Amino acid sequence: MWAEVDLIDWAALRHNYGSAEDVPGLLRRCAGPDPEDAERAADDLLNHLFHQGGWICSAAPAALPFLLRLAAKPDVPSRLTLLELVSRLASESVQVAEKWVDPGWPSAWERTLPEVLVLLDVPEPEIRRAAADVIGSCRSPGELTLPALLRRWQAEDDPATRLDLVLALGHAVLQEPAGEHGPGVRTLLRGLLDAPEAQIRLAAVHAIAPADPALPVQQLGLLLDAVRDPSVELWQHTSAVETGVRGVHHWTAALLTGPSPSFTLGLLDDHPDVEQRIGGLARAGGLLAQWRSPASALLPRLVARLDDPAAEVRFRAVELLACLGPAAAAHADEVAALIGDTGARTTRKGETVAEAALWALARMNDPRCVPGLIDAAAHPRSGFASNSAHYPSADWHYAVLPALHEVVGHLPDHAGLLLPMICGRLDTATDGHVLSSYCQVLADWGPAADAAVPQLLGLLEDDRTWTAAAEALAGIGRAGNGAAELLLARSSVPGEHTELAAWAYWKVGGEPGPALEALGRTVAGRGFPRPALQMLADLGTHAAQHADRLRTMTSDTEPWTRVEAAHALWAATGDTESSIPALMTAVRGAADGTWLPVMLPAARYLARIGHAARPAAELLRGVPNLDQRLRSSGGWLGFVQDEAFSTAVRELLAACD
Repeated sequence: MWAEVDLIDWAALRHNYGSAEDVPGLLRRCAGPDPEDAERAADDLLNHLFHQGGWICSAAPAALPFLLRLAAKPDVPSRLTLLELVSRLASESVQVAEKWVDPGWPSAWERTLPEVLVLLDVPEPEIRRAAADVIGSCRSPGELTLPALLRRWQAEDDPATRLDLVLALGHAVLQEPAGEHGPGVRTLLRGLLDAPEAQIRLAAVHAIAPADPALPVQQLGLLLDAVRDPSVELWQHTSAVETGVRGVHHWTAALLTGPSPSFTLGLLDDHPDVEQRIGGLARAGGLLAQWRSPASALLPRLVARLDDPAAEVRFRAVELLACLGPAAAAHADEVAALIGDTGARTTRKGETVAEAALWALARMNDPRCVPGLIDAAAHPRSGFASNSAHYPSADWHYAVLPALHEVVGHLPDHAGLLLPMICGRLDTATDGHVLSSYCQVLADWGPAADAAVPQLLGLLEDDRTWTAAAEALAGIGRAGNGAAELLLARSSVPGEHTELAAWAYWKVGGEPGPALEALGRTVAGRGFPRPALQMLADLGTHAAQHADRLRTMTSDTEPWTRVEAAHALWAATGDTESSIPALMTAVRGAADGTWLPVMLPAARYLARIGHAARPAAELLRGVPNLDQRLRSSGGWLGFVQDEAFSTAVRELLAACD
């Protein structure tokens, strides 16, 4: 084998990190005597040849036969990782466009398929499982793979391997031509729906579902019985799934598309296994993150879990109530009863049930959260996040807490109680991000935060903190007029924040001239960046001199620029002929369930424009009644995004009707 490896000009081939000249050395290390080093080498090969997918590099077909030969050797410690690499490459080769697949891959795969089939009959069950997974990932015709899979199925007695074989049979029978064994395999799979083993029945549904999408709904009871059975742990030992209770819940829920809560309600039924109860809540979070309508059916089940004996279950239940926020406000008393619950998660942060309850009450605008939040601010090692975080939008839910400033930001109605705490944070903040975050809270609260002005004046005098203070004072407005003189002085000093000082000066009651002059220099130097456009909009008709430039920018290729320019143009001139079409372009996809963050300010600006924006109101009229949540983030933020956009659209409809 090694002589064959050395005959290849690896330096002429490429992988994800450039030249493939390191592949021979990695292959040799995979066969070396040190198991740990062999595994590291196999991981490196996986990273080099596959990484995150997206293409089949030229080194992959050259390496493929050697990967399989090593996987066939009992004394090679990294066999499973090598087969995982082969499985990923086989799957990726049929998912990406043909132009991203090296021309040598199809023939290399065809030549090596017999070596994969041979691995179905090796003594080690974990290798047999991995081989079945490889076959379940490829597009080789069923006529080539079904005979070997059927022979193995008839001989196999390892329970986990039988699960992988069922899945592989289901995949292979769909790869035409399926050959003479196709009808028999379909009959076999249907018969397995009545198998005595719960997990074989579950595997059969997964195997048949791609060809019969209605089957999972018809077999809902079967699915629930299987995923809630203790034998579900068997899937952890499979190659194709390799996950525990929660993973199987998620994998199986993917068979049931749409907002129906039936499967999730079944998962939320009581169960003696805490992992099952956690899994039910995880699935509830995934469903609620995508759809609005299941909330009414799931709410009672979430509330019922607030007194679960397991802290993780209580945490997840109350965290989901926080995500639902106003929709769960009728259960504020049950949530408030958890304020003293010190039960903690086993995560790195060790978030407590009490902290999740405070967050839930904040989302419900319930003042009972205030004392606890003040106490949390005095203990910097709380379970609240240290900074804002973004989680991708997905069909599962990230059960995490926001940062403390994000919690407090939801409570402008209780500003009077919280301002001393915030001022204390501003006094002691050594982290510029923390300082900026709390100043942004004050800016968002507006005039309700006027009691913080003396504190902000002190920060305004400090060259290290003045920009954050200026943002806050601008948001508070004329109550911060005592800062006008210092802001005016800072606006006269050349620098990157000159326009910020001049704009804040205008916002606290000063004259517009300094802001217009500073923004004029910005235009001459680099055009209008997004913050400058927002400042221009605040200047209203005073910014009319920039109308021509703004009108041109309403056709900019960048959506945020178009939206902010359209708003600034309307604020400066009242022009709706250019501004409304630009804003409508930004929100058009929302009517079809598509959502981007730029849509929220666009909808809010249209609501400010009022009756002239009636065409936009008609476009978005159905949005509040959509079932799909409109969001770009996962976790709690996705719920907040959906609420905020729906609120903005309702305000637009009210302004136009």
